[in-house]
Amino acid sequence: DVQLVESGGDSAQAGGSLTLSCAASDYTSSTNCMAWFRQAPGKEREEIAAVYRSGQTTYYTDSVKGRFTISRDNTKNTVSLQMSGLTPEDTGTYTCAAGVVCSSEDRFIHWGQGTQVTVS
Repeated sequence: DVQLVESGGDSAQAGGSLTLSCAASDYTSSTNCMAWFRQAPGKEREEIAAVYRSGQTTYYTDSVKGRFTISRDNTKNTVSLQMSGLTPEDTGTYTCAAGVVCSSEDRFIHWGQGTQVTVS
């Protein structure tokens, strides 16, 4: 089974920046699409951004457009999320996910454990 391990979660001040990384243990068709999800306190998990192995970016949720950038390094089987202009509304648990296609949440096959981001 493919393991996903996130890193980079931290506390930041509003207006600051953080970069999250997610490393996949294997390179398979089930990691063709990789995405970041966020669950804010008291809210449902939402998809933040997704990208195909080719680098084609498929999705950013409206609230992060222009502030967050998703990218992949296929040589290292990693996906990163560069976050800037952070606001307290960005606080939450960020989870990496992978699947064959970038589609609805239930189509993602592999999930990481999550990493906490707190913005104050």
